[in-house]
Amino acid sequence: MGQLDVAAIRSDFPILSRTVRNEKPLVYLDSGATSQKPTQVLDAERKFLERSNAAVHRGAHQLAEEATDAYEAARSAIAGFVGAEARDLVFTKNATEAINLVSYSFLNATLLAARSDSVDPELDRFVLAEGDEIVVTEMEHHANLIPWQELCAKTGAELKWIGLTDEGRLDLSDLDSIITARTRMVSFTHQSNLLGTINPVAPIVQRARQVGAMVLLDACQSVPHMPVDVVALDVDFMAWSGHKMLGPMGIGCLWGRRELLVDMPPFISGGSMIKTVSMTETTFAEPPQRFEAGVPMVSQAVGLHAAVDYLNELGMTAVHDHEVALTRSALDQLEKIPGLEIIGPRDLVDRGSAISFTVEGIHPHDLGQVLDNAGVAVRVGHHCAWPTCRRYEVPATTRATFYVYNNENDVTALVEAIRTAQQFFGTV
Repeated sequence: MGQLDVAAIRSDFPILSRTVRNEKPLVYLDSGATSQKPTQVLDAERKFLERSNAAVHRGAHQLAEEATDAYEAARSAIAGFVGAEARDLVFTKNATEAINLVSYSFLNATLLAARSDSVDPELDRFVLAEGDEIVVTEMEHHANLIPWQELCAKTGAELKWIGLTDEGRLDLSDLDSIITARTRMVSFTHQSNLLGTINPVAPIVQRARQVGAMVLLDACQSVPHMPVDVVALDVDFMAWSGHKMLGPMGIGCLWGRRELLVDMPPFISGGSMIKTVSMTETTFAEPPQRFEAGVPMVSQAVGLHAAVDYLNELGMTAVHDHEVALTRSALDQLEKIPGLEIIGPRDLVDRGSAISFTVEGIHPHDLGQVLDNAGVAVRVGHHCAWPTCRRYEVPATTRATFYVYNNENDVTALVEAIRTAQQFFGTV
C-alpha cells in the first residue's frame, strides 16, 4: 500500500473503530462525498473553541487577537498547501459557494455595466454580452454546471461543453471549435467525482489563453488526493472544499490570480468586507477580505489548518501512491465479478481512486443497501453528475472512493459484499 502506515493512520480516526448494522465493522468507502476527520483536526477545532473563540479582525481584546492570528495562520498554511500566497486565498463555506462567487462576479459586473454609460476598466473583463460563451465539460459536478447555466440564462451568454469518450475521458478532438474567440470562461473539473478521470489541464489552459478566456479549476477531488501546485497549473481560479481533505464541514477555498481578485465585484456584501461606508455608497476592502462578508468560519479554518498539517506530514506523493495501489487492486478484483461494469477509465493512466460501477440485474440503490448491511459504506445515485450518467446511459451507479485510511481489507470487504448481493438477488 505504498509508503503510508495505514494501521497508524487508522488509529487517528475514532469513527473507524465503531460498528454499524448489527455490529459490523465499518468499512468507509465514501470519502469522495466527505472524508473522516482525524483526532488532530477534532482537537485543533475544540482547542480553539475552548480557549480563543472570538470574532476576528474587529476586537481589541486578547481573545480577538488570538482568533485573528489563528485564522490568518490557517489561511497562510492552506494557501501554501497548493503553492499559493495567503493574500490570494478566499475562505468560503464550500466549493459550491466558491464557484458561485466567480460566476456572480460576472453577473454583478454585467448588471452594473448595463446601468452605466461607461464601464469601469476594472469591471470590463467580467462584463458579458449576448453571444459570449462559457465552456464546461460533460463530466462536471452540478456545482460546476448549474452556476454557469444560471449565468448564461441571466446574461444571454451561451453554455458550451467538451464531450466525453466512451472510455470516460474528455474528447479534446474539437477543442478549437468549442473554445473560441467568444469564450470568456472555461470551468472544468480536475478530477471527476464519478469517473475518477484526472483531466489534462495544460491543453485546455493553452487553448483558453489563445483566445483570452479565463480558466476555473474545480479541484475538490484532486487537492485532497495528490500534489497540486496552482502556479504550475496556470489557471485563473481554483476551488476546493475542506471536508473532503480531512477537514471540517462548512469551509471551502477559492484561489484567484491577484489581478483578477482585485477587479472582481463582491458576491455577498455586508460587514467585514468594506473600506468605507456612507448612507449612499460603499467602497470595498482589498481581497481576500472583500469576499468574506460577515463573521467567518474561524474554528473550521483552524481545523482545516490541522488537516493540511496532517496531510503534509503524510506527504501528498505518498497519499497519491497509496491510492493508486488501492485503485489498481480494486479495479483488478471488480472486473473479475461477472455482470459488473466499470463506468469510467479501466486503467490507471490519469486516474483517481473514485470507482463507479453497475452490476447487472441489481439497481445501484439495492446494491448499496446490501453493502450497507455488510458494513460497507459507499455512494449510490447520480453523484450530482446527472449529465455524465446520461452520457453513459445509466440511471445511477454505485461508487467506492478510497483515501489514506483505507487498506486492502477494505477492497476485499467491498468485493465480498458485491458477491453477496449477487447471491441474494439471484443474478449469479
